[in-house]
Amino acid sequence: MNDKPLLSFLLTFLLLTSSLLHAATPVPKPPSVGAKSYLLEDFHSGQTIAEKNADQRLEPASITKLMSAYVVFNEIRNGTLSLEDKVRISKKAWRTEGSRMFVEVNTQVSVAKLIRGMIIQSGNDATVALAEQVAGTEEGFASLMNHYAQQLGMTNSHFVNSTGLPHKDHYTTARDIARLARALIREFPEYYNLYSQRSFTYNGITQYNRNKLLWRDESVDGLKTGHTDSAGYCLVTSAKRKGMRLISVVLGTKSEEARADISQALLNYGFRFFETHKLYDSGTKLTSTRVWKGAAESVDLGLAETLYVTIPRGEYKHLDASMQLQKQIIAPVTKGQTLGRVVIRLGDKLVTEKDLTALNAVPEGSFWQRIVDEALLYFE
Repeated sequence: MNDKPLLSFLLTFLLLTSSLLHAATPVPKPPSVGAKSYLLEDFHSGQTIAEKNADQRLEPASITKLMSAYVVFNEIRNGTLSLEDKVRISKKAWRTEGSRMFVEVNTQVSVAKLIRGMIIQSGNDATVALAEQVAGTEEGFASLMNHYAQQLGMTNSHFVNSTGLPHKDHYTTARDIARLARALIREFPEYYNLYSQRSFTYNGITQYNRNKLLWRDESVDGLKTGHTDSAGYCLVTSAKRKGMRLISVVLGTKSEEARADISQALLNYGFRFFETHKLYDSGTKLTSTRVWKGAAESVDLGLAETLYVTIPRGEYKHLDASMQLQKQIIAPVTKGQTLGRVVIRLGDKLVTEKDLTALNAVPEGSFWQRIVDEALLYFE
Protein backbone atom coordinates (compact mmCIF):
# COMPACT_ATOMS: atom_id res chain seq x y z
CA MET A 1 0.00 0.00 0.00
CA ASN A 2 1.34 3.45 -0.96
CA ASP A 3 1.01 5.84 2.04
CA LYS A 4 2.38 8.90 0.23
CA PRO A 5 -1.03 10.29 -0.91
CA LEU A 6 -2.38 9.91 2.65
CA LEU A 7 0.69 11.57 4.19
CA SER A 8 0.46 14.39 1.64
CA PHE A 9 -3.23 14.89 2.48
CA LEU A 10 -2.54 14.94 6.24
CA LEU A 11 0.30 17.42 5.83
CA THR A 12 -1.86 19.72 3.72
CA PHE A 13 -4.70 19.44 6.25
CA LEU A 14 -2.40 20.30 9.15
CA LEU A 15 -0.97 23.30 7.34
CA LEU A 16 -4.42 24.62 6.48
CA THR A 17 -5.65 24.06 10.04
CA SER A 18 -2.63 25.85 11.48
CA SER A 19 -3.18 28.75 9.11
CA LEU A 20 -6.81 29.03 10.16
CA LEU A 21 -5.96 28.84 13.85
CA HIS A 22 -3.44 31.66 13.53
CA ALA A 23 -5.49 33.87 11.23
CA ALA A 24 -6.45 37.31 12.47
CA THR A 25 -9.82 37.54 14.19
CA PRO A 26 -12.38 39.14 11.85
CA VAL A 27 -13.41 42.58 13.08
CA PRO A 28 -17.19 43.13 13.14
CA LYS A 29 -18.84 46.51 12.92
CA PRO A 30 -18.93 48.56 16.15
CA PRO A 31 -21.98 48.09 18.38
CA SER A 32 -25.13 49.88 17.26
CA VAL A 33 -26.01 52.03 20.26
CA GLY A 34 -28.58 54.62 21.24
CA ALA A 35 -26.43 57.71 21.70
CA LYS A 36 -26.39 61.02 19.86
CA SER A 37 -22.62 60.81 19.59
CA TYR A 38 -19.78 58.58 20.68
CA LEU A 39 -16.06 58.02 20.20
CA LEU A 40 -13.80 55.14 21.19
CA GLU A 41 -10.05 55.67 20.93
CA ASP A 42 -6.77 54.30 22.20
CA PHE A 43 -4.99 56.42 24.80
CA HIS A 44 -1.42 55.77 23.67
CA SER A 45 -1.82 55.98 19.90
CA GLY A 46 -4.71 58.44 19.85
CA GLN A 47 -6.23 56.41 17.01
CA THR A 48 -10.00 56.24 16.67
CA ILE A 49 -11.43 52.72 16.88
CA ALA A 50 -15.12 53.58 16.48
CA GLU A 51 -17.18 56.74 16.22
CA LYS A 52 -20.60 58.19 15.54
CA ASN A 53 -21.16 61.92 15.00
CA ALA A 54 -17.88 62.52 16.86
CA ASP A 55 -17.59 66.10 15.58
CA GLN A 56 -21.19 67.12 16.26
CA ARG A 57 -21.40 70.01 18.72
CA LEU A 58 -23.43 69.00 21.74
CA GLU A 59 -24.07 70.08 25.32
CA PRO A 60 -21.55 68.36 27.60
CA ALA A 61 -23.43 68.81 30.91
CA SER A 62 -21.07 67.98 33.82
CA ILE A 63 -18.49 66.51 31.45
CA THR A 64 -17.53 70.20 31.43
CA LYS A 65 -15.87 69.62 34.80
CA LEU A 66 -13.06 67.72 33.05
CA MET A 67 -11.99 71.06 31.57
CA SER A 68 -12.52 72.82 34.89
CA ALA A 69 -10.24 70.26 36.54
CA TYR A 70 -7.67 70.68 33.78
CA VAL A 71 -7.51 74.42 34.46
CA VAL A 72 -7.27 73.91 38.24
CA PHE A 73 -4.51 71.30 37.88
CA ASN A 74 -2.56 73.67 35.64
CA GLU A 75 -2.86 76.44 38.24
CA ILE A 76 -1.48 74.09 40.90
CA ARG A 77 1.38 73.03 38.62
CA ASN A 78 2.17 76.68 37.86
CA GLY A 79 2.33 77.50 41.57
CA THR A 80 -0.58 79.97 41.58
CA LEU A 81 -2.81 77.60 43.56
CA SER A 82 -2.15 75.09 46.33
CA LEU A 83 -4.09 72.10 47.60
CA GLU A 84 -3.84 73.59 51.10
CA ASP A 85 -5.29 76.98 50.10
CA LYS A 86 -8.55 77.85 51.85
CA VAL A 87 -11.40 79.04 49.65
CA ARG A 88 -14.18 81.24 50.99
CA ILE A 89 -17.53 79.99 49.70
CA SER A 90 -19.47 82.81 48.03
CA LYS A 91 -23.23 83.15 47.86
CA LYS A 92 -23.08 82.48 44.12
CA ALA A 93 -21.24 79.18 44.63
CA TRP A 94 -23.56 78.18 47.48
CA ARG A 95 -26.68 78.96 45.42
CA THR A 96 -25.57 77.25 42.20
CA GLU A 97 -28.27 74.83 41.11
CA GLY A 98 -27.77 71.18 40.26
CA SER A 99 -25.60 68.56 41.94
CA ARG A 100 -23.93 69.74 45.14
CA MET A 101 -21.09 69.05 47.54
CA PHE A 102 -23.13 70.93 50.21
CA VAL A 103 -20.55 73.56 51.10
CA GLU A 104 -21.91 76.39 53.26
CA VAL A 105 -21.75 80.08 52.44
CA ASN A 106 -18.85 82.05 54.01
CA THR A 107 -17.09 78.89 55.23
CA GLN A 108 -13.45 78.19 54.36
CA VAL A 109 -12.88 74.95 52.43
CA SER A 110 -9.52 73.64 51.19
CA VAL A 111 -8.79 73.36 47.48
CA ALA A 112 -8.09 69.63 48.01
CA LYS A 113 -11.60 69.01 49.34
CA LEU A 114 -13.24 71.15 46.68
CA ILE A 115 -11.44 69.19 43.95
CA ARG A 116 -12.84 65.97 45.39
CA GLY A 117 -16.29 67.53 45.58
CA MET A 118 -16.04 68.57 41.93
CA ILE A 119 -14.73 65.23 40.64
CA ILE A 120 -16.39 62.58 42.83
CA GLN A 121 -19.66 64.28 43.78
CA SER A 122 -19.84 66.46 40.63
CA GLY A 123 -20.65 69.38 42.91
CA ASN A 124 -21.56 72.53 41.02
CA ASP A 125 -21.07 74.55 44.21
CA ALA A 126 -17.52 73.21 44.64
CA THR A 127 -16.72 73.85 40.98
CA VAL A 128 -17.88 77.48 41.07
CA ALA A 129 -15.93 78.05 44.29
CA LEU A 130 -12.77 76.79 42.60
CA ALA A 131 -13.44 78.90 39.52
CA GLU A 132 -13.80 82.04 41.63
CA GLN A 133 -10.63 81.24 43.56
CA VAL A 134 -8.64 80.81 40.35
CA ALA A 135 -9.99 83.67 38.24
CA GLY A 136 -12.02 85.93 40.53
CA THR A 137 -15.24 85.26 38.63
CA GLU A 138 -16.73 82.28 36.86
CA GLU A 139 -16.75 84.32 33.63
CA GLY A 140 -13.01 84.87 33.94
CA PHE A 141 -12.50 81.17 34.61
CA ALA A 142 -14.47 80.31 31.45
CA SER A 143 -11.96 82.43 29.49
CA LEU A 144 -9.18 80.27 30.90
CA MET A 145 -11.11 77.15 29.94
CA ASN A 146 -11.34 78.36 26.35
CA HIS A 147 -7.66 79.31 26.35
CA TYR A 148 -6.59 75.81 27.37
CA ALA A 149 -9.11 74.25 24.98
CA GLN A 150 -7.43 76.08 22.11
CA GLN A 151 -4.00 74.93 23.28
CA LEU A 152 -5.21 71.33 23.29
CA GLY A 153 -6.66 71.64 19.79
CA MET A 154 -10.29 71.39 20.90
CA THR A 155 -11.44 73.31 17.85
CA ASN A 156 -15.16 72.59 18.24
CA SER A 157 -15.55 73.54 21.90
CA HIS A 158 -16.64 76.68 23.70
CA PHE A 159 -17.32 77.12 27.41
CA VAL A 160 -19.30 79.83 29.18
CA ASN A 161 -19.40 78.32 32.69
CA SER A 162 -17.43 75.90 34.85
CA THR A 163 -20.23 73.44 35.63
CA GLY A 164 -21.95 72.51 32.38
CA LEU A 165 -25.29 74.11 33.14
CA PRO A 166 -27.15 74.60 29.84
CA HIS A 167 -26.30 77.60 27.67
CA LYS A 168 -26.65 78.01 23.89
CA ASP A 169 -22.96 78.95 23.54
CA HIS A 170 -21.67 76.15 25.77
CA TYR A 171 -20.77 73.11 23.66
CA THR A 172 -18.14 70.55 22.76
CA THR A 173 -17.78 67.31 20.78
CA ALA A 174 -16.97 63.70 21.56
CA ARG A 175 -13.64 64.05 19.74
CA ASP A 176 -12.66 67.15 21.70
CA ILE A 177 -13.59 65.50 25.00
CA ALA A 178 -11.45 62.48 24.17
CA ARG A 179 -8.55 64.82 23.45
CA LEU A 180 -9.09 66.48 26.84
CA ALA A 181 -9.33 63.15 28.66
CA ARG A 182 -6.03 62.02 27.15
CA ALA A 183 -4.38 65.26 28.26
CA LEU A 184 -5.68 64.87 31.83
CA ILE A 185 -4.39 61.32 32.13
CA ARG A 186 -1.05 62.09 30.48
CA GLU A 187 -0.24 65.41 32.16
CA PHE A 188 -1.67 64.92 35.65
CA PRO A 189 -1.24 61.28 36.71
CA GLU A 190 -0.91 62.40 40.33
CA TYR A 191 -4.56 63.51 40.33
CA TYR A 192 -6.04 60.93 37.98
CA ASN A 193 -6.74 58.44 40.79
CA LEU A 194 -9.44 60.81 42.07
CA TYR A 195 -11.62 59.78 39.13
CA SER A 196 -11.73 56.18 40.36
CA GLN A 197 -12.83 57.01 43.92
CA ARG A 198 -16.32 55.70 44.53
CA SER A 199 -17.47 58.05 47.29
CA PHE A 200 -16.63 61.22 49.20
CA THR A 201 -18.00 62.45 52.52
CA TYR A 202 -18.24 66.13 53.33
CA ASN A 203 -20.26 67.94 55.98
CA GLY A 204 -21.52 64.58 57.24
CA ILE A 205 -22.99 63.71 53.84
CA THR A 206 -21.63 60.76 51.84
CA GLN A 207 -22.23 60.83 48.11
CA TYR A 208 -21.28 58.22 45.53
CA ASN A 209 -19.59 58.51 42.19
CA ARG A 210 -22.24 58.26 39.47
CA ASN A 211 -20.01 56.25 37.14
CA LYS A 212 -21.62 52.81 37.47
CA LEU A 213 -18.75 51.14 35.62
CA LEU A 214 -16.46 51.71 38.60
CA TRP A 215 -18.49 48.99 40.33
CA ARG A 216 -19.04 46.74 37.30
CA ASP A 217 -15.64 46.60 35.62
CA GLU A 218 -12.38 46.51 37.59
CA SER A 219 -10.45 47.76 34.55
CA VAL A 220 -12.37 51.07 34.60
CA ASP A 221 -10.66 53.87 36.55
CA GLY A 222 -12.42 57.05 35.36
CA LEU A 223 -13.58 59.54 34.28
CA LYS A 224 -16.82 61.60 34.48
CA THR A 225 -20.60 61.52 34.18
CA GLY A 226 -22.92 64.28 33.06
CA HIS A 227 -26.63 64.91 32.80
CA THR A 228 -29.13 67.66 32.08
CA ASP A 229 -32.58 67.37 30.52
CA SER A 230 -31.31 68.90 27.27
CA ALA A 231 -27.95 67.08 27.10
CA GLY A 232 -29.24 63.67 28.12
CA TYR A 233 -27.05 61.20 30.02
CA CYS A 234 -23.35 61.36 29.18
CA LEU A 235 -20.29 59.40 30.27
CA VAL A 236 -16.56 59.60 29.62
CA THR A 237 -14.80 56.38 30.56
CA SER A 238 -11.24 55.14 30.62
CA ALA A 239 -10.18 51.54 31.21
CA LYS A 240 -6.89 49.65 31.13
CA ARG A 241 -6.45 45.96 30.35
CA LYS A 242 -3.06 44.27 29.87
CA GLY A 243 -1.29 47.56 29.25
CA MET A 244 -3.81 48.82 26.70
CA ARG A 245 -5.84 51.87 27.75
CA LEU A 246 -9.01 52.93 25.95
CA ILE A 247 -11.11 56.08 26.28
CA SER A 248 -14.80 56.13 25.39
CA VAL A 249 -17.00 59.21 25.15
CA VAL A 250 -20.77 58.70 25.04
CA LEU A 251 -23.10 61.69 24.72
CA GLY A 252 -26.87 62.01 24.66
CA THR A 253 -28.27 58.71 25.94
CA LYS A 254 -31.66 58.20 27.58
CA SER A 255 -30.73 56.98 31.07
CA GLU A 256 -27.95 56.29 33.57
CA GLU A 257 -28.20 52.61 32.73
CA ALA A 258 -27.99 53.27 28.99
CA ARG A 259 -24.84 55.40 29.20
CA ALA A 260 -23.14 52.72 31.32
CA ASP A 261 -24.22 49.84 29.07
CA ILE A 262 -23.19 51.66 25.89
CA SER A 263 -19.80 52.62 27.33
CA GLN A 264 -19.23 49.03 28.46
CA ALA A 265 -20.15 47.68 25.02
CA LEU A 266 -17.71 50.04 23.31
CA LEU A 267 -14.87 49.20 25.70
CA ASN A 268 -15.44 45.47 25.31
CA TYR A 269 -15.45 45.86 21.53
CA GLY A 270 -12.17 47.75 21.53
CA PHE A 271 -10.36 45.39 23.87
CA ARG A 272 -11.69 42.29 22.11
CA PHE A 273 -10.86 43.14 18.53
CA PHE A 274 -7.91 45.57 18.66
CA GLU A 275 -4.42 45.76 20.13
CA THR A 276 -1.88 48.53 20.59
CA HIS A 277 1.85 48.23 19.99
CA LYS A 278 4.75 50.55 20.69
CA LEU A 279 6.88 50.75 17.55
CA TYR A 280 9.54 53.38 18.28
CA ASP A 281 10.64 55.33 21.35
CA SER A 282 10.98 59.09 21.22
CA GLY A 283 14.52 60.37 20.77
CA THR A 284 15.83 57.04 19.44
CA LYS A 285 17.87 57.09 16.24
CA LEU A 286 15.89 55.48 13.43
CA THR A 287 18.13 56.49 10.54
CA SER A 288 20.61 59.14 9.44
CA THR A 289 20.79 61.22 6.30
CA ARG A 290 23.34 63.27 4.38
CA VAL A 291 23.79 66.94 5.23
CA TRP A 292 25.42 69.21 2.70
CA LYS A 293 27.64 72.21 3.54
CA GLY A 294 27.64 71.26 7.22
CA ALA A 295 30.20 70.81 9.96
CA ALA A 296 29.13 67.13 9.94
CA GLU A 297 28.26 65.02 6.91
CA SER A 298 25.11 63.48 8.40
CA VAL A 299 22.38 64.01 10.98
CA ASP A 300 20.54 61.41 13.07
CA LEU A 301 16.77 61.28 12.70
CA GLY A 302 14.11 60.08 15.14
CA LEU A 303 10.67 60.88 16.56
CA ALA A 304 9.69 63.66 18.94
CA GLU A 305 7.11 61.40 20.61
CA THR A 306 6.93 57.65 21.16
CA LEU A 307 5.03 56.03 18.29
CA TYR A 308 2.18 53.64 19.10
CA VAL A 309 -0.23 52.04 16.65
CA THR A 310 -3.63 50.47 17.25
CA ILE A 311 -4.55 47.74 14.79
CA PRO A 312 -6.95 44.79 14.50
CA ARG A 313 -5.89 41.96 16.78
CA GLY A 314 -3.50 39.48 15.15
CA GLU A 315 -2.35 41.83 12.36
CA TYR A 316 0.96 43.00 13.86
CA LYS A 317 3.12 40.86 11.56
CA HIS A 318 1.51 42.51 8.53
CA LEU A 319 2.56 46.04 9.49
CA ASP A 320 4.91 47.80 7.10
CA ALA A 321 7.08 50.79 8.08
CA SER A 322 8.82 53.05 5.59
CA MET A 323 10.67 56.36 5.73
CA GLN A 324 10.40 59.30 3.38
CA LEU A 325 13.41 61.62 3.69
CA GLN A 326 13.80 65.18 2.48
CA LYS A 327 16.20 65.52 -0.43
CA GLN A 328 19.33 67.70 -0.35
CA ILE A 329 19.38 68.83 3.25
CA ILE A 330 21.51 71.95 3.51
CA ALA A 331 23.15 73.08 6.75
CA PRO A 332 22.48 74.63 9.17
CA VAL A 333 20.12 72.03 10.65
CA THR A 334 18.47 72.75 14.00
CA LYS A 335 17.63 70.09 16.57
CA GLY A 336 13.98 69.10 16.17
CA GLN A 337 13.78 70.24 12.54
CA THR A 338 11.44 68.10 10.43
CA LEU A 339 13.40 66.29 7.73
CA GLY A 340 11.12 63.41 6.74
CA ARG A 341 8.26 61.11 7.66
CA VAL A 342 7.74 57.64 9.09
CA VAL A 343 4.81 55.96 7.32
CA ILE A 344 3.07 52.92 8.85
CA ARG A 345 0.77 50.84 6.67
CA LEU A 346 -1.31 47.72 7.14
CA GLY A 347 -1.67 46.28 3.66
CA ASP A 348 -2.81 49.17 1.48
CA LYS A 349 -4.28 51.09 4.42
CA LEU A 350 -2.42 53.99 6.00
CA VAL A 351 -2.33 53.48 9.78
CA THR A 352 -0.39 56.59 10.76
CA GLU A 353 2.49 58.81 9.74
CA LYS A 354 4.77 60.94 11.94
CA ASP A 355 7.48 63.52 11.40
CA LEU A 356 11.12 62.43 11.42
CA THR A 357 13.09 65.15 13.19
CA ALA A 358 16.77 65.94 13.66
CA LEU A 359 18.09 64.54 16.94
CA ASN A 360 21.06 66.88 16.87
CA ALA A 361 22.02 70.21 15.34
CA VAL A 362 24.43 70.52 12.41
CA PRO A 363 25.92 74.01 12.00
CA GLU A 364 27.33 75.34 8.74
CA GLY A 365 30.67 73.91 7.76
CA SER A 366 33.84 75.81 6.97
CA PHE A 367 34.17 77.94 3.84
CA TRP A 368 36.17 75.13 2.19
CA GLN A 369 33.55 72.49 3.09
CA ARG A 370 30.76 74.62 1.63
CA ILE A 371 32.71 75.12 -1.61
CA VAL A 372 33.42 71.38 -1.95
CA ASP A 373 29.80 70.39 -1.28
CA GLU A 374 28.54 73.03 -3.72
CA ALA A 375 30.61 71.39 -6.40
CA LEU A 376 29.43 67.89 -5.45
CA LEU A 377 25.80 69.03 -5.46
CA TYR A 378 26.23 70.10 -9.07
CA PHE A 379 26.55 66.44 -10.02
CA GLU A 380 23.67 65.18 -7.83
